[in-house]
Amino acid sequence: MEQLQKSVFETLNAVNCNEHTEKKGQLTYLSWAWAWAEVKKRYPAASYTIYEDAEGRPYFTDGRTCWVKTGVTIEGLEHIEYLPVMDARNNSIPVELVTSFDMNKAIQRSLTKACARHGLGLYIYAGEDLPDVDQDELQKPCEAARRGRTRKTATAAEKTAQKPEEPAVKKTVTDENIKQIVDWVCKVPEGPERDARKKKAEDSYEWPGNLLEAFRTMVDFTE
Repeated sequence: MEQLQKSVFETLNAVNCNEHTEKKGQLTYLSWAWAWAEVKKRYPAASYTIYEDAEGRPYFTDGRTCWVKTGVTIEGLEHIEYLPVMDARNNSIPVELVTSFDMNKAIQRSLTKACARHGLGLYIYAGEDLPDVDQDELQKPCEAARRGRTRKTATAAEKTAQKPEEPAVKKTVTDENIKQIVDWVCKVPEGPERDARKKKAEDSYEWPGNLLEAFRTMVDFTE
């Protein structure tokens, strides 16, 4: 008897993704680069689309927050994924505070989840819509996050009095001193002051190789 050919979903859903995931809070993430490589190995003609709004921006907004829209097409079938642009705590970022780095992360994760709709790593996201928090907490508007991230900055005199010592590191970042820089940036809570420290660190040091990307990831994952 002739063996039936597996569907795209059956093929991708059978792939073991466990060794290519990482945990962040209560959620598990699949490496977007690995996911796309697995799709292309099995379906070389597969393609993806990053949708833009009417003004050519790779995101959409309601004036408060924003989200991205991506699609992955395999053998003529496109699955589309919408994903809000979120911070390290998975809270929507007010649109006026979104950076290109935030947008890039959302696009990559959205593409990975679009691949999951075709079957690749779909089991990883099972239960993602059932978080272990009170529903009242989920219903709080993002206005609280907006107030926290846009609070008034201290006066120049207060900044001078409260400003801690900057990390004594060399101008060139290495694997040995990058943690010291991250610790200095994250001494203050998330908000405008931490963002300012992060930018100052990025501008003040030389970042060979992929250390700048590693630095940004470490800061984003530090509460």
